[in-house]
Amino acid sequence: MDPVAAKYIGAGIACLGMGLAGVGVGNIFANFLGSALRNPSAAQGQFGNLIFGFAVTEALGIFSLLIALLLLFAV
Repeated sequence: MDPVAAKYIGAGIACLGMGLAGVGVGNIFANFLGSALRNPSAAQGQFGNLIFGFAVTEALGIFSLLIALLLLFAV
């Protein structure tokens, strides 16, 4: 296999992480909204967990973007 083609394939696979991070963020907020509607008094106590989950999920998406850019331009 041509190394340039392998580099593009690897960057494309790394970009899947960005799309899946978006799905993860949507899942996190959908579950929080569903649970907040069922028990509004406990929603404020879980808000910190919501923000932490959002931050971790977005960090993984940004990390996959970094890996894709490194594969494209640094290697």
